[in-house]
Amino acid sequence: MFSKFYIIVFCLFFGSLQAQTDSLKIALPKQLEQYARATDPLSPSKAAFYSAVLPGLGQFYNRSYWKIPLVYGGMGTSLYFYIDNQKAYNRARNEYKLRLRGIDQTDNPKVGRYTKDQLITVQRNAQRNRDLSLFITIGIYILNIVDANVDAHLQQFNVDEDLSFKPTLEYNPVINQNHLNLNVSYRF
Repeated sequence: MFSKFYIIVFCLFFGSLQAQTDSLKIALPKQLEQYARATDPLSPSKAAFYSAVLPGLGQFYNRSYWKIPLVYGGMGTSLYFYIDNQKAYNRARNEYKLRLRGIDQTDNPKVGRYTKDQLITVQRNAQRNRDLSLFITIGIYILNIVDANVDAHLQQFNVDEDLSFKPTLEYNPVINQNHLNLNVSYRF
C-alpha cells in the first residue's frame, strides 16, 4: 500500500511538471518576440532611415500599410503640379522671348494672345507656383520621415484597455438630484 502511494505521487508530480513545460514552450517565444519587437530602441531610427531612402518604406517597416498610399499620393500630386507649372513657365518664357525678337503673333493657343506685360505676370505666377509645389514635395518627404519615426516610437508604449475613464450619471436619493461621477480605474 505504501509503494502504491509513492507511485501515484510520483506519476502526478512528473505528469503535471510535463504539462507545465509544454505550455511554457508554446507561449514563451511569442511573448518574447513581441516584447523584443516592441522595445527595440533602434526601431525609430530604422524606420526614419528606411523612409529617407524610399518614401513609404518606414511605414511598411512599422506595419502602417494604410499610410503608404497617402505618402505617394501627396508626393505624386505635388510633383505633378511642379511639372505642370514648369511647362507653363517655359511656354510663357519662350513666348516672351519671341516677343522681344519682334514676333508678335504666334500659333501658341495658351499664351499667344497675351501682351508682353501679361506674359511677365504669367511667368512670375508659374514660377511662384512651381516653387511652392517643390516646397510642398519636400515638406511631404520630411513629414514622411517624421511620421515613420514617431509611429515607431509610439509602438513601444503599452496602449491597452487596462486604463479606463468612464463618466457616469448617478441619482442621489438623499438630496433628490443627479450627480456626474468620474471613475478612473486601472487594472493589473
